[in-house]
Amino acid sequence: MQPGPLDQAALDGLLATTDREFVGELIDAYLEDSPALIAGMNEALANGNATEFTRAAHSLKSSSASLGAMSLSALAKELELLGKESKLTGAASKLEQLASLFGQVQTALEEFKRGS
Repeated sequence: MQPGPLDQAALDGLLATTDREFVGELIDAYLEDSPALIAGMNEALANGNATEFTRAAHSLKSSSASLGAMSLSALAKELELLGKESKLTGAASKLEQLASLFGQVQTALEEFKRGS
């Protein structure tokens, strides 16, 4: 069985140190900011801008990990490393994977917020 898009333990850890409302605010900010980061990565890739690509991938990596989206974070890390090495040629397919995985993470986080 394939693991889900979220590490429930990470979300439970957040809930243990703060309240559900604050975690909801973190989720809202993540869901608002992440599509712009992914769009920024696509734009940077199209323009061959490795610096901007790396910055966006790094931000997405960190914010995804903080909410338990570990698979998404790992993929963003791979993309970040490609950007650091200025090897954007192979990044397009991984970026497509990342966008698809974000859709799964988004659904899972919305369900979590609803208390499912």
